[in-house]
Amino acid sequence: MANDGPVEHGYPHLETVRAAVTALYRRLSYDTVQTFSASVAPADVAFCDTDDLYLGAQRVARELVRHYRLPDARLIVSFRAMTQAANVELAAGPEYFVELNDRFRTHRRDIGAALAHEVTHVYLHRLGLSFPGTRDNEILTDTVTTYLGAGWLLLDAYREDAASSQKLGYLTPEEFGYVLAKRALVFGEDPSVWFTSPQAYSAYVAGRERARRDERQPPLTAAGWAGRRRYARDRRHARDHPSGGAGGGVPYAFTPDARGPLRVSFPCPTCHQRIRVPVRGRVRARCGLCRTVLECDT
Repeated sequence: MANDGPVEHGYPHLETVRAAVTALYRRLSYDTVQTFSASVAPADVAFCDTDDLYLGAQRVARELVRHYRLPDARLIVSFRAMTQAANVELAAGPEYFVELNDRFRTHRRDIGAALAHEVTHVYLHRLGLSFPGTRDNEILTDTVTTYLGAGWLLLDAYREDAASSQKLGYLTPEEFGYVLAKRALVFGEDPSVWFTSPQAYSAYVAGRERARRDERQPPLTAAGWAGRRRYARDRRHARDHPSGGAGGGVPYAFTPDARGPLRVSFPCPTCHQRIRVPVRGRVRARCGLCRTVLECDT
């Protein structure tokens, strides 16, 4: 939790974020991901200063447990002084003890954001889905929280001005915006109407543009002129030098096929699983993981 300290910006964890989206689809399946089409509603996790601290925290926790369809999980919420925003004890269940930073006693509107991350820890624990190492596992948790409809709360908790700052989670604000935009593209949402923080909205706009760039990479037909020109050059090189590849700095790679034409592999712009198709002009490909249909010009 960045509390009146520097807030990291940009996309330093982007590759891990993309790997987390792929892992989520592989573990849950397309059909299960689709059941999370509705995000957590602002009214369901609203917390005002007149609410009882403990009863209100338990109410928000129950709503997040309901969102993740964990009917037999019970969260016991308490508060104490600590450096991190929150912590959950991942035992066998059905009771899970969550500790929130004492800061939330007076910043109650962000309790939902802190609990969203911790409930996702419980969800992933039950799924048996994790990444090695604390850093990557926390990035996985933030990514899943956001992709499954509760992470807009984490982004909305980001506030920064000349005198103070606050940010929850391990992703940068722009990375939260990126994942949130990925979700919005899949489910047709407009999460911008939920933001109370102007800094969160700006981060979402930046992340949305980065997410849209994934849909404009060759060999997709939506790629721009410069990308198409680079792709054509790399394709010629791959045909003349079958073992040479496509060079660095591009998401696609060419591989020879002894039984047929040259093939190109590239990440699906939705789930980032790599797709491999023959190099033969216009091709329509369907991702086997997220079922996205892609128009390609290979």
